[in-house]
Amino acid sequence: MATIITTYKGDMAFETKLGNHTITIDVPESMGGKDRGPTPPEYFVAALSSCVAAFAASYCCKAGVDCSDLSVEASFEKVSKPTRLTDFKLKLNLPHDCCEGREKAILRAASHCPVHHSIEDFEGLEIELTHA
Repeated sequence: MATIITTYKGDMAFETKLGNHTITIDVPESMGGKDRGPTPPEYFVAALSSCVAAFAASYCCKAGVDCSDLSVEASFEKVSKPTRLTDFKLKLNLPHDCCEGREKAILRAASHCPVHHSIEDFEGLEIELTHA
């Protein structure tokens, strides 16, 4: 199982270590954040959109479809009771190729993203508290 460690750095800022990488995470201003980094929901949506982009680009590269400047625009809503993200909409844009006849294949490849599957087929989450 992969392990990612997030550490509270004070003043509502967090540092997350993912292998050889470190990212800064902040919370919304309403929770005391100061816009020092994306919020956890923003990283969540970024993970989804970048994963979809990666699977689409991989297919396009193999199929000879020009995927330079490929982009995924992600939008979502935040609702309460319970607070959660909903109504995800992803727009996959291939600005340099009409890809006529390959639309279904590109969308099928993009949908193989494991983040996408995790959201669709969510199977559980366990939170355990440890302390001194």
